[in-house]
Amino acid sequence: MAAAKTIHVCSACGHETPRWVGQCPGCGEWNTLVEELRARPTAVGGVRAQRAAGAVKPVVLGSVSAQEHARLSTGIGELDNVLGGGLVPGSLVLIGGSPGVGKSTLTTMALANLVAAGRSTLYVSAEESAAQIRLRAERLRGGDALAIPVIAETDLHTVLATLESERPEVCVIDSVQTLNCSDLTSAAGSVAQVREVASEIMRVAKTNRIAVLLVGHVTKDGALAGPRALEHLVDCVLQFEGERERTYRTVRAIKNRFGSTNEAGVFEMRDDGLVEVLDASARFVAEATRAPGSVVLAAMEGTRPLLVEVQALVSPSELEMPRRVVAGIDRNRLALVLAVLGRHAGIGLGASDVFVNVVGGVRIDEPGADLAVALAVASAAKGTALASAQGNPLACFGELGLTGELRSVGHAERRLAEAAKFGLEPVLEPGRCRTLREAVQQALGRERPALARA
Repeated sequence: MAAAKTIHVCSACGHETPRWVGQCPGCGEWNTLVEELRARPTAVGGVRAQRAAGAVKPVVLGSVSAQEHARLSTGIGELDNVLGGGLVPGSLVLIGGSPGVGKSTLTTMALANLVAAGRSTLYVSAEESAAQIRLRAERLRGGDALAIPVIAETDLHTVLATLESERPEVCVIDSVQTLNCSDLTSAAGSVAQVREVASEIMRVAKTNRIAVLLVGHVTKDGALAGPRALEHLVDCVLQFEGERERTYRTVRAIKNRFGSTNEAGVFEMRDDGLVEVLDASARFVAEATRAPGSVVLAAMEGTRPLLVEVQALVSPSELEMPRRVVAGIDRNRLALVLAVLGRHAGIGLGASDVFVNVVGGVRIDEPGADLAVALAVASAAKGTALASAQGNPLACFGELGLTGELRSVGHAERRLAEAAKFGLEPVLEPGRCRTLREAVQQALGRERPALARA
């Protein structure tokens, strides 16, 4: 009988078994066995010879010549900016995002621009047929998109053979979780399959200097699906954020070996595809209201200042446990802000439902949003609109300490300059107020905020 090509290895203790079992015989853990390809046996003498032949002499870093990689521009300025200037030949870029956010649209647009620039490309679809891809291409870019070579294939070995035969400069694989390696018996999308697929694609991409864009699925929590090793294998990880019901999308780099992780790109979804939003602040400020519960946050998206509207609604609760509903910020951060408001600003909301939303579907994950959330909630609780002396929406930023003080945040000068460009002055920030109580007093225009009734 021929030996099995695969074995199952426990991810907890390393115990090996020829077939999968629910509980590891070595350590007793459940559901820790992962399928792997069996290593080829090697004689003892052969191992020693390989070790001797594989020895290399280390070199001093100062003597290594660092060559600048010639990047391939995707023709999408916001995407090139996040990538660090474009695609590096031989690199693997993983793009993750929720279903319908626009991953396939973005990659199709990038390939269409590369084809128009005379670059050789390839689109590998393991989820859609060639006819479905054509319909999307006609909607997006017409002639340029229709010139993209495409294959609809789920077998890994067929895809690898095509890559080695065609050798395109840029290849999109949509998606890595749906490709299947026939050497493994597990289903496509499993830990073993995703790891083997990514490893083989990386080998071919590095050997032939093909820039590969891997489209990845995400879990219900928004994290990239599959093993964590997938993110370690690739050179760049991009997170495509946004809601299908909203028009704005954000692309940010979580990992980038060839550039900064402090950049973010903003797009708007339209009928003919994604459109770059070069001045997102202008759109958000123009739509900002001056009603109670609204404030403008001077945030930072990487190294770019961005003005967004934060809205809050406070209403008496009919539940024993009042609701705390957020969109665009961390729910735990809201709990911290409400606690500081009640303890140090005299605005207790223990018996009220609190709803906070960052308008436009933008997500803010920086502590500089604390003051904006606090002022929006305080304004909604008091029913008092926040506006500057000129009648414009009030702009602010700052981090809250647990003792009620305002703490400075990074890039304050850029935030202030962005607000001044749209006439949102003066800006409430840690340089003007030392504590949250002072900020609430200035924003609401009262000497002392009264305690909100429960």
